Amino acid sequence: MLELNDVLLEGEPQTVSLMAFDGQLTCITGGTDDQRTDWLYGILGFVPVRSGYISIDGEPLTPANAATFRQLMAYVPKSLRAEGQVRRFEPPTVQDILDLKENRHLTVTTGQLNREIKMMGSADDEQAQWLALAVLRDRPILLVDSPLPDYLDYLKMQAAQGRVVLVTSDDEAYWRQADAVVELS
Repeated sequence: MLELNDVLLEGEPQTVSLMAFDGQLTCITGGTDDQRTDWLYGILGFVPVRSGYISIDGEPLTPANAATFRQLMAYVPKSLRAEGQVRRFEPPTVQDILDLKENRHLTVTTGQLNREIKMMGSADDEQAQWLALAVLRDRPILLVDSPLPDYLDYLKMQAAQGRVVLVTSDDEAYWRQADAVVELS
């Protein structure tokens, strides 16, 4: 279980509380794209928590254990920012992904990747590839930033397999079919 208890992130105007359970799809909606993305960055330990707490299975996230927490999560960005386009710290840049070195330890064949993409029933686009890689990493928590509507059934299937699936989306289909919805103002 992923829990945010009255969390106020640095730079965000409101607190958020949510409980995202294993086997459920949770959606963060409302606000702006950047605000929704910042909440995923906060869960990943990239944006400081000013008050409240984030925990996984009762263990609070701290700066000291953020890297360990990230090993429980697979993150699918909406897009990657090229190096040099960043004016302030806005993960993930290409360099952030390389620095984490998380994907370097994953041995995936083209066949495995193609099977996952085919299960999504979508075009083989960049985000589909990232989502397939994230699923193949087999982490208990899957964070997906602004997934395409085509991925809804696939993400529900991932939740049904016991994962915590947390998405950010302003797409009505996601918040109507999610098990829990948090709306930013």
